[in-house]
Amino acid sequence: MNTPFSSARPFPIPVVALGPGSQHDDEQLDYITMPQGMSTYRAPALPEPEALAGHAGAVGVLAQALERLQALLAGETVEPVRLDGLTAADLALVNQVLGEGEVSAQLLAEPDRLEAGARVRIQESVFAGVWRVIETGEDGTVHDSIELGAVPAVLRRAAREDARPVPVPAPDAPLPPGVLNAPSILIELAEHRQHWREGRPPEVVNLTLLPVTPQDIAWLDHQLGTGRVVILSRGYGNCRITNARALNTWRVVYYNSQDTVILNSVEVCAIPEVACAAREDLEDSAERLAEVLQWVSQA
Repeated sequence: MNTPFSSARPFPIPVVALGPGSQHDDEQLDYITMPQGMSTYRAPALPEPEALAGHAGAVGVLAQALERLQALLAGETVEPVRLDGLTAADLALVNQVLGEGEVSAQLLAEPDRLEAGARVRIQESVFAGVWRVIETGEDGTVHDSIELGAVPAVLRRAAREDARPVPVPAPDAPLPPGVLNAPSILIELAEHRQHWREGRPPEVVNLTLLPVTPQDIAWLDHQLGTGRVVILSRGYGNCRITNARALNTWRVVYYNSQDTVILNSVEVCAIPEVACAAREDLEDSAERLAEVLQWVSQA
């Protein structure tokens, strides 16, 4: 199948611990290189008018996407636009118009096992909030759709399904060598989860600014666990997001253009805002998609 993932950039970025306590005292001061580039909106390369002839299927699903995006902005609940019945030529045209935006995601078949492969692959289009969602069933069947919204619902649902209780260690519990401050961070995160509610700003624990060792971060990640959701946001630098096995808990790591960690954090929220399209993004996408369809109708 011709999909937008066939030529996608490499997805996972390795998580590397960085912060106070992770550097040797005798190292020379070396400033981190800040991001040099920024991903911005680029209008899709539309085909010539004669290339659109006979592609009513592609034009139809794009029109449905716009209609449902406008309905979403009006406060309605909308369903994804299914692409399973499109011909290869129509699907290629849809791919060309949608392109690839800043955010991509994978829902792995099993937590903690990258080799298990992705059960769901997601790519934001150049229209923020217009998502391409390709799901592979256990029997190998593929379901292809366009989803409209801040973030695909399957990511939120999977994060909730992955949640399990995370025990807080007793004050006198033995700890691995090198683990110093991670237990207190785990207690702080538990308090945030207890008090955080949907609609509130995220609670962020910035590990980069805390006196933590690499062993602290490794132990903390082990206690929180790793779920099935992996999100990569490419904007001003890169951001890798993974859900923890603790409810409403996410690991968020920012990298510069040299793939060096510049911010290492844990967020307590439904899903980190950096992965979501804001309402202003959705409104802008509706305007741009309408312009594309106007061009198509004139052609």
